[in-house]
Formats: sequence, C-alpha cells, structure tokens
Amino acid sequence: MEVLTAAPARSSELMELEDRYNAHNYHPIPVVLERGSGVHVWDVEGKQYYDFLSAYSAVNQGHCHPRIIKALTEQAQKLTLTSRAFYNNLLGEYAQFITEYFGYDRVLPMNTGVEGGETAIKLARKWAYEVKGIPANQAKIIFVEGNFWGRTLAAISASTDPSSFKNYGPYMPGFEIIPYNDIPALEKALQDPNVAAFMVEPIQGEAGVFVPDEAYLPTAFKLCRERNVLFIADEVQTGIARTGKLLCCDHHGFKPDILILGKALSGGVLPVSAVLSSDEVMLTIKPGEHGSTFGGNPLACAVATEALKVVTDEKLAENAEKLGKIFRARMVELQQQRPDLIAQVRGKGLLNAVVINDTEDSKTAWNICLQLAENGLLAKPTHGNIIRFAPPLVITESQMDECCGIIQKVFLSF
Repeated sequence: MEVLTAAPARSSELMELEDRYNAHNYHPIPVVLERGSGVHVWDVEGKQYYDFLSAYSAVNQGHCHPRIIKALTEQAQKLTLTSRAFYNNLLGEYAQFITEYFGYDRVLPMNTGVEGGETAIKLARKWAYEVKGIPANQAKIIFVEGNFWGRTLAAISASTDPSSFKNYGPYMPGFEIIPYNDIPALEKALQDPNVAAFMVEPIQGEAGVFVPDEAYLPTAFKLCRERNVLFIADEVQTGIARTGKLLCCDHHGFKPDILILGKALSGGVLPVSAVLSSDEVMLTIKPGEHGSTFGGNPLACAVATEALKVVTDEKLAENAEKLGKIFRARMVELQQQRPDLIAQVRGKGLLNAVVINDTEDSKTAWNICLQLAENGLLAKPTHGNIIRFAPPLVITESQMDECCGIIQKVFLSF
C-alpha cells in the first residue's frame, strides 16, 4: 500500500529534512527557495529576494525566462533523449548555430561545466600526441593557483584549495600549477617542450573574482602561440555576457584555441556545456573515444539555442557592462564610508566582489550575507571574507539602484 505523507511547508522543517537525508557537501545560506522570475526569487513563506548569486552565473538570462521555458516545454513534449547512438533532428542545427555564434569550426556538447573541463584536457592531450608530436604519456597541462573548475578527480588534481583536494589523492599526473597573473612564471613553464596546453579562467570566479592585469591574458595567449601550446579558456562562469562582453576574452581581442562553456548556456534550466575548437584539434577524437549519454540531447539543443538568442536579443552583454560600472562606483563610495569593513572592490561587468577587511576564517562576511538576506538580497561568501555579487543580467538600472541601497544600508549599520 502506498503511504502518502504531507510535504513539510516551513523553511526550518525543509532545512532539517535536507540535513537529515542529504550529503553534507554544501553549507547554504538559510533560506529555502521555491520560485523564481527574472532577478527575483521567493522562499516557501513567500518572502521576495533579489538574487545576487544567479546560481553561480548559471541564470544570466534571469530565472525561468519565458522564451527559454517555452523552448524547454515544447521540445520536452516531442523528444528529450536519443543518446548519440542515433542522429536527432536538432543536434546538427545546434552545432551549426553555436559554432557560428562563437566563431569556431566544431563543438563537442557535454552536460556539466566540469565535463567541459575534462573534455578540453582530453582534447589537448590527444592533439599533443597526434599533431604536436609530444612523446606518449608525456603531455603536460599548465594550470594556475586559485583555479576552480569543479570537483572531479582531475579538477581537484589541478586545485590549490585544500578543501577541494585534501584526502582525495592520488592525483592526476601531468599537471603543473603556476601563480596566476604571473607572465614570467608562464614563460618559464612554457620552456618545457612537452607542454600541451595552458588552461585558465579569464577572471577567477570562485577564488573571489580575481581580475588579472590588463596585459596578462593577451600576453599569455601570444606566448602560447609562440610555443605551439593550446590556450584553453575556462569561460564557464565568465562567458555568456557575464563580464560585459559575450566572452571575457573578447575584452582582450583574441580567440582561445579551446573554449569551455556551461552554466548560462542553458539559462540555468538544465545542465548544458560545450567545448568549441578548430578542426585541427577537434577531429583528433574519433568515434568511441569520448562521449556522454546526455551530451547533445535534443532538449539541451533546443534550450541552449534559445538561451543564446536571448543573450543577443536582449543585449545582456551591454547591460552587464553598463550596470557593472554603476555597481562598482556605488561600492567604491561605500568603501570610502566604511574603510574599516571593506578592503577592496573588484570585478568586470556584473561579476563583482567586495573583499571584507578581515581574515578568511572570520564570520564577518557570512554575517553580512545573513543581514543582506534579512533585507531581501541574496549573496554568499567565498573563501571566507569575500562576497561575490553577480545578479542576473536582466536586472534594470532602477533595480540595481535599489539593490545598492540595500547593500549600503547593511554595511553602514553592521
């Protein structure tokens, strides 16, 4: 006999339920959300919040964007999954659309961002052996300190954060980690002829929105070209208009050899990622050598196509550029009022951070975020004393003004 139980309605009961039955691999801000629209989310008690995390930049187009949801629901009623054992009617059209959209020869569709990173590394290694001529099993990938691209074994093998890698060894061989924003360190690492690729976030998001020197990325790209090393741009968080350009690399006028996208590629509706590259790199992988049951599924193709069209049609990159400048200007004013509390304001477009003048193990940033939530704005600390502010890119200037007012009120009264 089926036993029916009433679902708990109150936030405290739902949080206790999750704590009891779910793995303890996250430490969320204590709000329980049940609905979202545009820049707003609502909790189970009906309280409205501005969302200034955007699911780590996965909902750049805003929560439940009607055009993306329409594409989802219409396709979901026709065909969701075939696997790549067969052709489907949307993958070819999607592949043509996304490659032309970003200016690449080919795409390899996957699901999550970390799968995109894994795919890029496999591509770089395959290219290194079959095109560059590196001896078997000697290819090296260079990463930078503070990187974050997921928590698979390969991703944590590239990490310098103990909370990611501690007690999960042994680690992936063939990885070298150098300082971020350090051209001399990269020059030295590139002297090794067995280097296949350099993988980097144009702005380090999870590390606390670290923006490198203006010349860092174009110089790094030039050095990689000179040494016949692939430049892999991890734009899972910085891509899809978040930093004020379609891609963060667009600020610097170059196109990476391998581009990794995820998160907002689906508008936050379902996991969709993509790796884009040239024929020379992509065609080194042959049938059966890499894949995914869900990669390139019809539902994902329909959703991702519409999600990218929304970015263009609604001029989200332009909006991020404009409102990002307004936000940082307001935060710098606030810093001048509370220099005891705010050490630094940094960011690009609508990917920004306020560094709290405190240590990483302090509770200050966490307590500020709790007060922000009380006042109707959701943000979350990273690395203890850094608060990342990244609203959906559909936010309006009047909404931004209201949100800056909330942040100002909390900081001045803290």
